[in-house]
Formats: sequence, C-alpha cells, structure tokens
Amino acid sequence: MSSPKFKQSVIALSILQAFAFSVHAQTTSQAMPEVVVTGAKQLGAERASVGGFSDTPLLYTPATVVSISREQMQDYSIRNSTDAMMFDASVSDAYNAVGYAEQFSIRGFALNNGASYRKDGIAIPGDTQIPLENKERIEILKGLSGLQAGVTAPGGIVNYVLKRPTATPLRSVTVEARERGTVYGTVDLGGRFEDKRFGYRINAAGERLRSYVKGADGERAFVSGAFDWQISPQALLQLDMDYQKKTQVTAPGYQLIRGVALPTNISPKTLLNEQPWTKPVDTRTSNIGLRFEYQINDAWRTTISANKHQFKRDDFTAFPYGCGNEGEGFYPGYCSNGDYDVYDYQSVGERKSPLGAQALLQGKFATGAIGHELTFGATYLERSDKAGDYVYDYVGYSNIYNNLIVPPVDASRTTGPITERLNDHERGFVVQDILSLGAQFKLHTGLRYAAIKRNATTDTSFLLPNVALVYNPTPDWTIYGSLAHGMEHGGVAPKRTTNQFASLEPSRSKQVEFGVKALVGDSLSMSASVFSIVKGLEYTNAANTFVRSGEQKHNGLELAAQGKAGKDLKYSVSLTALDTQQEGTGTASLDGKRVTNVPKFKTATVLEYAVPTVAGLKVNGMWQYTGKKAFDIENKTMVSGYSVFNLGTAYATRIAGVSTTVRATVDNVANKFYWRDVTQELGGYLLPGAPRTVRVSAQFDF
Repeated sequence: MSSPKFKQSVIALSILQAFAFSVHAQTTSQAMPEVVVTGAKQLGAERASVGGFSDTPLLYTPATVVSISREQMQDYSIRNSTDAMMFDASVSDAYNAVGYAEQFSIRGFALNNGASYRKDGIAIPGDTQIPLENKERIEILKGLSGLQAGVTAPGGIVNYVLKRPTATPLRSVTVEARERGTVYGTVDLGGRFEDKRFGYRINAAGERLRSYVKGADGERAFVSGAFDWQISPQALLQLDMDYQKKTQVTAPGYQLIRGVALPTNISPKTLLNEQPWTKPVDTRTSNIGLRFEYQINDAWRTTISANKHQFKRDDFTAFPYGCGNEGEGFYPGYCSNGDYDVYDYQSVGERKSPLGAQALLQGKFATGAIGHELTFGATYLERSDKAGDYVYDYVGYSNIYNNLIVPPVDASRTTGPITERLNDHERGFVVQDILSLGAQFKLHTGLRYAAIKRNATTDTSFLLPNVALVYNPTPDWTIYGSLAHGMEHGGVAPKRTTNQFASLEPSRSKQVEFGVKALVGDSLSMSASVFSIVKGLEYTNAANTFVRSGEQKHNGLELAAQGKAGKDLKYSVSLTALDTQQEGTGTASLDGKRVTNVPKFKTATVLEYAVPTVAGLKVNGMWQYTGKKAFDIENKTMVSGYSVFNLGTAYATRIAGVSTTVRATVDNVANKFYWRDVTQELGGYLLPGAPRTVRVSAQFDF
C-alpha cells in the first residue's frame, strides 16, 4: 500500500515548486485567455467539446449535453465521479462497487469501460477511479456518440476536460475529513513563468480512505502537471501528464436469497470481503497528453492531439458467489440463512495501454447564401490488454449476517503467465458540415467512417451518419430534431455460460431525438428532450448461452432547469422518465419486460440559499428520487425505489488575509437503507447505498 509519507511528500513538493515559480509570475503582461464553463452561467455562453467538433454554444447544439464545472465540484465537495453523477437524473450506477471501478449508465445503457470515458476527447479506461483534481469540468453527452467518438455504448460518453495553465497566479489548498476517518488534501497551483509564453498548472492530492463499508480501507496519491507554450499568436503547444496510485479493499455486492428474494436486515457497512488474508486492489494509472493548435487565418484552424494511457492492476477479492449449503445449491444466489460460497480471487499483473490520437481541420466559408462550418477529422485508437490466467478457487463459505473465517488458497496457486488478451485497433475519418440556411435554420450533417480490428475475430468497417435540423425562432430559443447511428463492440459471454468469454459481433444502434432549449431572461435556462434508442438485446438464455436476440428499446423524456428565484435562491432540477422494453426475442417470459437496473423515473433537485443576514453564508439541500428497478431480465424480482436527502452549508470569509471557505455536508440525512445498484454483471449483484455520512472541508485561496 502507498504510504502516507509519500502522499504528504507529493503535496509538499508541489507547493514548494509552484511557489518558487510564483517568484517570477507575480505580474502578467500578456494575459492568456481562460475559458471556464460553469452550470451557473447562461446556457448561451456555455460550450462543451463533447457535443461535436464545432465551437457551437450549447444553446444551439442539437444534442443533450451537461457540463459539471470546477466551481460546482468545489461548492458541493465533489471528490469523485460518483459524487458528480448524482446531480444528473439520466446517469445511474452500473456495477459501481466501493473500492473498485466507478461505472455508470446513461439513458439506461451501461457505458463501455474501454471507450465511453474520455480525457479531452480521447478514450481512457474506466477501470478505476478517474481523478478529478486536475479536471476543469466533466462533460456528459447523452445518447449516441458515433459521430463524436466512434465505437461506444449507445448511452453516451463522459469527457473529462483538463485544467490548463491560468493567466494569473493560482494558489489553492483544500483539506477534508469524512466518514470513518477519511482524510483528504489537495493542492491546485497555476500561473505563468517569467517568460509569459510559458504557463503551468500543477495538482496533487493525498487521501487516506476509510469507507463507510467497514474494512474497505485504502490509500490514494495523485500528482499531475499541465504546461503550455504560446509559440506565436497563432500556435499553442500543450503538454500534460499525471500519475495515480490507489490501493483499496473492494466491497462486493449481495445476491438474491435462493435466487429469488431480496436480502433483508442488511447493513450497508458490512464487508463481505472480510478475511484475514484479504488484500486491497492495487491500481496504478498514468497519462501523457500532447496537443497542438494552430490558427491558420481568421476562418481556418487545425488541432492535433494524442494521449498515451498506462493502467496496471493487481486484483484481489474474497469473492462471494452462490451457495452450495442448501439443496442442490443456488448459482447465483445465497442460501435461505444468508450463507454464501467464498472464492479466493487473484489476478496479478493486469495491464492496459491505450494510445489515442486525433487531427482536425476546421473552417468557415460560404457558398452563395449558405454558410458552412466544416470539419475534417482523422482519429486513431489502439489498445492492448494483458493478463494472466486468474485464480478463482472455492475456499469455504461465510454468512451475510455472521462473517466466518475461511482459509486462502494454497500459496502455490498464483496468476499464470501474462499474455495479451485483447488487441484493438480503430481508425476513423470524420466530416461534419453545419449549414446556415438563413437566419433561423441550421442543418447539421456528419458522417464517420470507422474501421475496427479486434484480435483475430473482428475485422470490419462501417459508416455512422448523424443529421440534425436546428430552428431558432429567437436568439434565446432552440428547437431541434436529430437522427444518429452508433456502433459498439459485442458483449463478452460471462463465466459459467456455455460460450464463456466469447465475444459477440459489433452491434449497431439508432437514435431519434427532439429537443427544446431556452434562456428566459437572465434568471432561467431550461431544456427538454424526447428520444428513442434501439439496440440489440444481449443476455444469457434458458440454455445458459450468452446471445444477442431481439431488441431493447429506450424511449425517454429529459427535463432540466436551472436559475434563480429571487436574489438569494438558486435552483437546479434534472428529471428523466424512461420506458424500456425487451422485445423480439421470441421468448414470452422476456418480451415486453423492462430492461434491468433502469428506473422509470428519476430526479435530482438542488437548492442553494445565500443567507442575506450573514455575509458569505450559504446553505444547500439536495433531493434524489429513483423509482423501482427490475433486477432480472424476466422481471421476477423488482427492487423498490427510494428518496435520499442531503444537506450542506458553506461559509466564505478571510482568515489571516487568506480567502477561506469552510464547508460541511451531511449525505443521506435520514440514514435510509436502499439498493442503489442492481446490476446483472457477474451473475447479478445488489449494492447498497451509503448510510448517513458527514464531511467537513476547508478551502484556502492564497
């Protein structure tokens, strides 16, 4: 495990180095522009790169895009992606186990760990916690992203936009304590060197993790640097790098009792992975990114970017699966009294090393009365995943109410030789043209050619079109309709199926979406969209074979509003209604049933009140509601919906001349038990939500 001394050293060195820089950066002559996207700013001024290749403001973008800014992350003490995704009703957990990878679904579709998570537009694995300390904002594109991202899951993509060097000196330190003794500290430093053409941004963090799940403890250390060089007024070169080491014991979920009933009298604090020989999952990740921008003239510009990611993991779990202590056993499922089988799982030496690159040429011109915003692009992605044959041996049984100690496997049982298990290559060529058809209409047309190779089993190419018509009756209103195609790699057959580990062929998805966006005065921005997404249904059939048969259809409505009600009250509302169905399988027990782990209705509402009688004092509250979900594809077991309330406060003042903000938050104020995640992954697991937790932090801006 990483030592506390290492984390402290990372932060200390960053502070000393950056403050040394500040000796030469206290004044600035040529201020570099800094663009910050925030949820509080007007929609008409916001831009998000994830929405497409053009520089179109979100108000005029024919897609549903959400941007969570650095300021929001600070205001609501967002430390990880799980915290951030609570603010949008279209995003849910999808096998998001404490101590492991943060995994999500959008519009009811689980994201793909290899392609759905992006760093400045380039794919990175979502197989561990993606650090937020060096992120300026999180962008969520809802729905198909074939044009923007190529081969991805139909739900959408999550793009993490990096912090870049600032125009003026930035010195910020945040410390926090929460849960059962979690201690967190981070430093954010930025500015220009004496030669103002060069800038820097350094971030570092250290964390002692003491989860609400007792025993799921660990450590995390992170450091990053971003630098830029304004070579000329037209040319900008940017370099970034980061490294994270995280070790934490993971908390597995629960299975159904006898394969049919929800477990009862469960504590969310219980760790099923509690054995004397339990080891933490050890993950190390790094990125090196390079970006070059050149303004050819007033109308044309080019951008070239690339990123190399390295992922290393040693995975250990005392894994609960099934129960053989009753009758013929339950696989999956736990016994009536709560017994479950324990397997010693070990996978040492896992490696993933994706390399992504993108080149864009963009310009504006006119042909007669028609204006054009044209983009030509080329993309490349290669990925190599390596692992050995893992250990997965039965070692005894335990109980969800009374933990029993079982022995580990013999020391001779170790992970096999490391070999390449996955080799992906994806080449793409993109053309997009936004045609201005008068003052009120724009036609967005786009096409991506994608060629993919996967191991020796897949070698194919395809076209992914995207077209949208935008109507602006006034500058503050947008009405649009769009049609998009997407493609994703086929699913991999789970362990214990007749075709275990076999990959299905790539699958095409289609989406139709209509939407409205508006600015109402200076105090309200709102949006509404209706959509229909269709893709092939993948599941394990009655013959225990993983297949794609029939379709799953997601028809939905999304509403969002944010603004001010008076001088002191701010609000934000996100609402999603989803009607999901399985059909065309030819199996009566499946057709017409709901898709698993998807609520029909979900909301997230935030209120923030600035207390007028106490300068600098704000209080906030959040209400999340999630409707019931289907646990299994036949909808035999339904999981109840729930409401969760959070309360927080922030007080901004000055201490010894330093701008200081003290924050306190209580999550799940009512200490309500609920099942937040009911995934079918690995045979089907239920993951409980966090109990009442408290966090207190202080932010110092020098």
